[in-house]
Amino acid sequence: MKNNLHFISPKILSFSWGSMEVEGYGVGKDFKLYPGGARSWDWSETGTEHSPGIQPEDIMELIEKECEVIVLSRGVYSGLGVMDSTIRLLEKNKIQYHILDTKRAVEVYNELVNENFRIGGLFHSTC
Repeated sequence: MKNNLHFISPKILSFSWGSMEVEGYGVGKDFKLYPGGARSWDWSETGTEHSPGIQPEDIMELIEKECEVIVLSRGVYSGLGVMDSTIRLLEKNKIQYHILDTKRAVEVYNELVNENFRIGGLFHSTC
């Protein structure tokens, strides 16, 4: 764990159906969060769809940002899948992970930010 501001991940300030507010980054629908930053998570970059879900390509940026823990949000009703190959990639890189519905994912993510982990996450605010 590092306490340098460059390594602090932004908190999620609010979440409701179809909308999230991220500290220092404003409001959006889906987010990719990581130590020192955040950006919109555009599924079309990798061709992500609800099924089969989050693919290895979706988390590569988080791995490259040296996240110790990654939170994967499956949506409000867990309608977004997670590919087995994504989980294998996390395990291969010895990255702790949490796969949760969005409400719980936001809670866990913010708790880990408070504990100064190098945390990353993919957050989907609908389905």
